[in-house]
Amino acid sequence: MIPPQEASARRREIEDKLKKEEETLSFIRDSLEKSDQLTKNMVSILSSFESRLMKLENSIIPVHKQTENLQRLQENVEKTLSCLDHVISYYHVASDTEKIIREGPTGRLEEYLGSMAKIQKAVEYFQDNSPDSPELNKVKLLFERGKESLESEFRSLMTRHSKVVSPVLILDLISGDDDLEVQEDVTLEHLPESVLQDVIRISRWLVEYGRNQDFMNVYYQIRSSQLDRSIKGLKEHFRKSSSSSGVPYSPAIPNKRKDTPTKKPVKRPGTIRKAQNLLKQYSQHGLDGKKGGSNLIPLEGRDDMLDVETDAYIHCVSAFVKLAQSEYQLLTDIIPEHHQKKTFDSLIQDALDGLMLEGENIVSAARKAIIRHDFSTVLTVFPILRHLKQTKPEFDQVLQGTAASTKNKLPSLITSMETIGAKALEDFADNIKNDPDKEYNMPKDGTVHELTSNAILFLQQLLDFQETAGAMLASQETSSSATSYSSEFSKRLLSTYICKVLGNLQLNLLSKSKVYEDPALSAIFLHNNYNYILKSLEKSELILLVAVTQKTAERSYREHIEQQIQTYQRSWLKVTDYITEKNLPMLQPGVKLRDKERQVIKERFKGFNDGLEELCKIQKAWAIPDTEQRDKIRQAQKTIVKETYGAFLHRYGSVPFTKNPEKYIKYRVEQVGDMIDRLFDTSA
Repeated sequence: MIPPQEASARRREIEDKLKKEEETLSFIRDSLEKSDQLTKNMVSILSSFESRLMKLENSIIPVHKQTENLQRLQENVEKTLSCLDHVISYYHVASDTEKIIREGPTGRLEEYLGSMAKIQKAVEYFQDNSPDSPELNKVKLLFERGKESLESEFRSLMTRHSKVVSPVLILDLISGDDDLEVQEDVTLEHLPESVLQDVIRISRWLVEYGRNQDFMNVYYQIRSSQLDRSIKGLKEHFRKSSSSSGVPYSPAIPNKRKDTPTKKPVKRPGTIRKAQNLLKQYSQHGLDGKKGGSNLIPLEGRDDMLDVETDAYIHCVSAFVKLAQSEYQLLTDIIPEHHQKKTFDSLIQDALDGLMLEGENIVSAARKAIIRHDFSTVLTVFPILRHLKQTKPEFDQVLQGTAASTKNKLPSLITSMETIGAKALEDFADNIKNDPDKEYNMPKDGTVHELTSNAILFLQQLLDFQETAGAMLASQETSSSATSYSSEFSKRLLSTYICKVLGNLQLNLLSKSKVYEDPALSAIFLHNNYNYILKSLEKSELILLVAVTQKTAERSYREHIEQQIQTYQRSWLKVTDYITEKNLPMLQPGVKLRDKERQVIKERFKGFNDGLEELCKIQKAWAIPDTEQRDKIRQAQKTIVKETYGAFLHRYGSVPFTKNPEKYIKYRVEQVGDMIDRLFDTSA
């Protein structure tokens, strides 16, 4: 049992706890009541706020919609005003731009094109919106006037700034490809850069907006004139330079050293000058043939103007290629692409036609020269033809895209030159064969005939033009193999031709030699000519060409030369026959000579003396230009005569066949030798 004291304490403790729990419960109830009240108040406030928002929304939405409409109306008004301003601006374009258009584009192209753009837009507007408006006609007229001014400005710029290219610059341009030394490229500035840009802008505007192609005609006419004048200026430069100094010169590129320009000779194409120099060299060695006329006009007397004209034409051809290339580069910047080829074709026609006409004139002159046997003039065709064929690849490249008639001009000229060249070669060979044997044209001293020197000189030209001459001959072959002839084929043709000329020459010389009454002079004549031919062949490459088809030509000429020497030596038999052993009386030692024997000895001395004097007098006037051959023939003859005369003199010089021995023994052996040493020497 719990004591009463503890039970009482425990009860008090429980009561206290219960009391506290009641107080807590009471506090919670109060809090819940307050919370409910607050919740009711919040719900009331929210309900009131929602009601007010709904009222506000119902009031604002109509206002907002009305504001949007007002804004849209304002924007429409602004756009309308802007459109009105834009439309009104078209009505002011004419008045705003008229002054600029009237004053023209010179010096103000940018501003001018801006005005033209405004006028163009105005025209388009009125055409689309008011085609019957008088304003349309006004801006149209202004546009046409502006376009005409641009066309006029284009012509003016091209005319004022297109300059003829100077001959010196052209020569530098041509020689630039051939110079071995590294040098700056020679460039042509046809138009100043600022002018070029203006011209390009105008041309593009005229194509895009002006719908006009007339400016292309203006362009090619102006540039065509400048191209033609540039080439003609170069030709005139050659003429003036040749008349003043003999050789045209081209200063070095000006921008290298403007203070001290150097001079360099223009590269001269292969003409007949080389062979003429060779002929002069042969002359110094005693091989020249100056006496004796020929039906052929002498090549040595060839007018230097032919060289000048030939060089000028060749350089003009090269100049055309270079200038045409430059013109095409300029044209591509200015002319629309689909019109470039046609415009270029028109641009080069005058200059090209001029070159082709001059080439045909050369062919015509060569044709006339063949008729009068002036083959020196015909030779101008060779260097020209060679240069045309060498230049043809560049020509073809430049003319690519032009009309067929334009492309065919050069091949046609080449064909004409090949034909006339082949005709000249054949006619020359025939003239060598048929040159008449005119007595008054024969050299009195038996030296080299002019026909021989002309023939050799002509053949020497072919050394510089072997391929050209061979191609000429091959072009006339009708066989199928000749249509695609090789260099070996043309070389054989040329060799055959040279042998033909030499054969004709030999036959003609044999015929001409018969004009001489004296067989010895005839032999000297043939000897001189054969020797001249052989030495000329040996001193040049002609012998190599001859050897292509005739391996024994050199030996054959040597045999002919030796044969003529032997023929000449027989002329001395009538002198030496007087004193040879077989024609002399046999003398017995110590036996007195009979009158008949004395008379025979006298006749032998007299016959020898008279024959010696006569031959020396006659043959002293003859000529053997080749010193080596002259000494050889003299020495051989001197040996024979001195030996024969020495033996005769030894045998009969001391025989008392006369009371006046000095009358018959007129010469000592040494004197006879001296007399023979003076043969073939007109100065002795």
